[in-house]
Amino acid sequence: MLGKQYTIADVAIWTWYGLRALDPNSVDGEFLGLSSYPNVMAWAQRVADRKAVQRGQRVNQVWGDESEQLAERHSRTDFD
Repeated sequence: MLGKQYTIADVAIWTWYGLRALDPNSVDGEFLGLSSYPNVMAWAQRVADRKAVQRGQRVNQVWGDESEQLAERHSRTDFD
């Protein structure tokens, strides 16, 4: 996971596990005691810090802060 290269494993695991690790209100994260695993927390944060991940989280988002919403994506310029 997030060694020298960002892989499909990072994508698959982060969307399920990493998001919960970083969410302070996550009941799942609390139940699993994720904050007690510093390497997991560091990995989750490194993935979250990737620009591509931040852009990807906005795609099809139609809730929350309006500046973070992107109902449809058709080209790279949609993120500007």
